[in-house]
Amino acid sequence: MNGTKNIIIDPFLKNNPKATTTEVTPDIIAITHGHADHMGDTTTIAKKHHCKIVAIHEIAKYLATCNIECEGMNKGGTIAIEKINFTMTEAIHSASIEEAEPHFDGGCPAGFIIEDNNTRIYHAGDTALFRDMQLIGELYKPQIAMLPMGGRYTMGPREAAIATSWLQPEIAIPMHYNTFPAIKQSPREFKELIARECNTKVVIMEPGETIEYQNPKNPKNL
Repeated sequence: MNGTKNIIIDPFLKNNPKATTTEVTPDIIAITHGHADHMGDTTTIAKKHHCKIVAIHEIAKYLATCNIECEGMNKGGTIAIEKINFTMTEAIHSASIEEAEPHFDGGCPAGFIIEDNNTRIYHAGDTALFRDMQLIGELYKPQIAMLPMGGRYTMGPREAAIATSWLQPEIAIPMHYNTFPAIKQSPREFKELIARECNTKVVIMEPGETIEYQNPKNPKNL
């Protein structure tokens, strides 16, 4: 986004059986909550590349104990980093910081609206379906929605399809599925459900794959 800025959300790489690399060079890390498969390799990446981090206030306080700077914020707030706006949204999940010893309050789970002057992305984080997703769609009008659909720990394909119909993005990208057997799902099912609900295009991404988005109203690359 914003030309050449690289953003990584929830960098779970080293212990991720689906990850194709552990070598990333982000300008910004956004953390949705403190679980190990979301905080992931944040501390290692941040110390190596000195990138900027945005997360809920309690995670920022925890990272400070690791001598890592983080832009702390909370739900409903917006901050600008490298000319990119991050707005923190609701998510329904749990949020302990699993790597912290002793226990450290992880605050609340969250999603993000990430926006530059060309593109608006909604990353829902780990969440159940909730009715205010419709309000998020009406208020922010994201062109791209990234939605979990693994079931068990988040909403499944049916609920993610309903969320998409409320959000009405141009593109929906399913996520947080098939990493482990407990969250095995078929993205094709999600795609078929979307076809019944709305005209959103579903993009099913494989690990390591890249897509390019062009805003038809402002045709610049994502």
